Amino acid sequence: MLLDTFIGLLPELNKAFFETIYMVAISLFVAIIVGLPLGVLLFVTDRGLFLEHAILKSVLGFLVNMIRSIPFIILLVGLLPLTKLITGTTIGPTAASVSLSVAAIPFFARMVETSMREIDKGVIEAAVAVGATPWMIIKDVLLPEARPGIVQGITITTISLVGYSAMAGIVGGGGVGDLAIRFGYYRYDNTIMITTVVILICLVQIVQFAGDRIARLVDKR
Repeated sequence: MLLDTFIGLLPELNKAFFETIYMVAISLFVAIIVGLPLGVLLFVTDRGLFLEHAILKSVLGFLVNMIRSIPFIILLVGLLPLTKLITGTTIGPTAASVSLSVAAIPFFARMVETSMREIDKGVIEAAVAVGATPWMIIKDVLLPEARPGIVQGITITTISLVGYSAMAGIVGGGGVGDLAIRFGYYRYDNTIMITTVVILICLVQIVQFAGDRIARLVDKR
């Protein structure tokens, strides 16, 4: 009986799994494209660094902290008008990607900033001393030196997005979380609840394993 239920569920599970991958992939891509330069700016505009700018640093820091302080479920609902404007709908995995991206950008930016703070200040000072331009320092010193930390940041951001994507199911965002709520929670079907939890656990384990491996491979220090 349990096996029959599981087999009958496979098409829905397959669809939900790829919806989750789709949401996470879009959001992670946006987070890297926007969050990476934002994280670099947060670092290089800090006191004592080559692009020190107290006002810009304060404004960016405030915006990042403000978005990060909003619980994701509130952010999800609050961004529905923006989601409707961008995607034309408020339900489905594409719509959920908007809120996920907004939540992931400041999170990843802080991860980038933190990874750059681990760089030996002497390396940056040496680059400044030989006359390297800010762009050269960022491209040839900061990003290569912070590469393992950035990869770890991508891994942690991805795992966070998997968790957030499950919450997106509350507003019809699709994915594994949506399946768990519609079939597992509302219909009191423990088989579906347990199966979706196992899928999410396996997905997180795979992402963490791959992220750790890549971080070790790119660490040349």
